[in-house]
Amino acid sequence: MTSYTDKIREISKRLLKEGKVDMVIGFTKGSVPMMNQPMFAKNQGDVDNLVWDSNCGINLANYVTGRTEKIGIVAKGCDSRNLAVHIVENKIKREQLYIIGVPCKGMIDRHKLAAIVPGEIESIEENEDGKTITVSGNGFSQDFDRNSILQENCALCMHRNPVIYDELIAEEVPEQTREDIDLYAAVSKIENMAPEEKWAYFEELFSDCIRCYACRNACPLCYCPTCFVDESKPQWLGKSIDPADIRMFHFLRAYHCAGRCTDCGACVRSCPVGINVRTLTKKLEKDCLEFFGWEAGMTTEERPPLDTYRPDDPEQFIK
Repeated sequence: MTSYTDKIREISKRLLKEGKVDMVIGFTKGSVPMMNQPMFAKNQGDVDNLVWDSNCGINLANYVTGRTEKIGIVAKGCDSRNLAVHIVENKIKREQLYIIGVPCKGMIDRHKLAAIVPGEIESIEENEDGKTITVSGNGFSQDFDRNSILQENCALCMHRNPVIYDELIAEEVPEQTREDIDLYAAVSKIENMAPEEKWAYFEELFSDCIRCYACRNACPLCYCPTCFVDESKPQWLGKSIDPADIRMFHFLRAYHCAGRCTDCGACVRSCPVGINVRTLTKKLEKDCLEFFGWEAGMTTEERPPLDTYRPDDPEQFIK
């Protein structure tokens, strides 16, 4: 990944020097392992702090909403698709963006890794072969096959290369296909459950939720000035951690993302208690694909299905 970092810095310095952008949004090292943080590089000196590795899971499209500046932004596949959604939804203009495309090989799942190592992680080193990662901490050092500790959304990703970009920092990586992976295996498993099994499954899934809203805040789609959970006139649901309120929050937020979610995994990555929020959005992604042939963020010319009226809609769901 060192070559990626060098190329991102090179392009960013050039863009700032030539005055093509007012800032470059990328990543810098975080204060704890596996948590690189967003960075706004506004001069050539700042650029030396930009980095790229397998801990850049935050979706940077979250930081362009409503901006008026000319922005350079580092974007992997899912980030670029969310930028496309932002452009379609008029949250940013395409001409404001200079997209630095990054062919992505997947991000490390920090929850998964923390659960299997024998102590607190102090450092992570990506080895030269690109296939293994060395994880070290107090009294241990352990090698892992990189693919075994990827985030689930990355393991299932079929759009690793940016969909839209102005400059690509490296050659495109091979894309996965439906022949390589069972994209909706987890969704199908739940669909085939009996009603009481489904109820028990979702009761367990959300049992640890503390309503911190980290999933909402990390999501590049949740840009409403006032979220429905914060409305008081009318008040759509309570403010407590009552199970009914928790379920309502997650279900409604998922529906707001229907046809717009790119499965970037930012919601799961940000959750402090490790809830797999993707369980809901992946189901809605499957439905949009099957009913409408739609994948979010693949075009800047069409609006998503639930934001589109067509006189010839079959309306088979109406009984």
